[in-house]
Amino acid sequence: MPEADRAASRKPGPGTPPPAQPVLLRGTDRAGVAVALTDRLRRAGVPTGLTETGDFVHALEVSPPLTLDTLYWTARVSLVRRQTDLAAFDKVFTAVFADAPPLPFIREAVAPAARRDDDVQVPVPADTEEVADGGGLPWATLPPVVDAEDSSDTGLLAPDRRPSALAALAELPFEDLDATRTALLGEELRAILTRWPTRRSRRHTTDPSGRRIALRATITRARRTAWEPATLVRESPLRRPRRAVLLCDVSESMRAQAAAYLHLMRAFALVADAEVFAFATTLTRLTPALRHTSAADAVARASDLVTDRFGGTKIATNIAALLASHHGNTVRGALVIVASDGWDSDPPDEMAAAMARLRRRAHRILWLNPRAGAPGFTPRVAGMSAALPFCDRLLPAATFHDLTAAAQLLQTL
Repeated sequence: MPEADRAASRKPGPGTPPPAQPVLLRGTDRAGVAVALTDRLRRAGVPTGLTETGDFVHALEVSPPLTLDTLYWTARVSLVRRQTDLAAFDKVFTAVFADAPPLPFIREAVAPAARRDDDVQVPVPADTEEVADGGGLPWATLPPVVDAEDSSDTGLLAPDRRPSALAALAELPFEDLDATRTALLGEELRAILTRWPTRRSRRHTTDPSGRRIALRATITRARRTAWEPATLVRESPLRRPRRAVLLCDVSESMRAQAAAYLHLMRAFALVADAEVFAFATTLTRLTPALRHTSAADAVARASDLVTDRFGGTKIATNIAALLASHHGNTVRGALVIVASDGWDSDPPDEMAAAMARLRRRAHRILWLNPRAGAPGFTPRVAGMSAALPFCDRLLPAATFHDLTAAAQLLQTL
């Protein structure tokens, strides 16, 4: 027997290390590969969703594929749910992995001191409508830097990860937002209000863990046992959503914040069944208008109802008018939110008297001031200084981020 064949047939001893196993997709982003592959499958008509994508990523993590055949079956079992989709899956998989970019399959081929997981970097191809032969997946976690003149020739695009567009817009002042962005952020603000604080009402409801015995229900059930109360029915107080009342300043000094505050009022009107009012020199009820399903129509109707917008301000007069009207009882035990910068043409003593009456009826009073978030802010305005002792919280409200924080705080009161 030749020496080469004799060496090949010789079994390794107990101290001999096992032969190196190939590592497929080494140094790649498994989630990126899975998302890109499922995107190609969806374009080919294979219904792959988030569940299938998550299963594929988890399978790659639990059992890393050593061969292309293993990768094929891992992807097929994880991503394909119907037998009719096998042909489309095979076509996409072959087109993607037939001429995959070369990767180092043997980890031991690189010295441990010089070995890194990202030392092989392959440019990420641009996204196209057709599945090109030989790739289309983000093979490397970190793509190489391509000069501007080179990128124009090759058409390769590196992924640019940026924060959410809505999160960036939420940090902008209201005057920097147009109507479309304001409406978009208003819908996001409404989606945040998922729950609302409750209060104890005078009514009771059946509750097995209640401390009080429901006499009527217990006697009714005793009719089945010869009027012997064999089973005691218990009850507890019924909790109802706490009322909310919003007062929004639409005077000239609040021109930049008026549209955003209308979206805030609409969110409370839809979710918390709140009573909303706008005021400048007079008080206008906007609850029916802001409950419209369309945000644009709701804001347009509310704007048409307010005839004195962008004029003077009479905060104390309008608060007194609300308490004297037939809507004054809605304030009793409610969360009252006043959105204003505090500029008032009424005397400070009238403001103090109106806020004192409001304080005796309301459960909590929160004041949203667009200037409260400025560095070194102090309430030097006479109206704001007179109203502040009767407020539970003074919150900034210069951006949609501030409004979101205020809405989240109100859900905990």
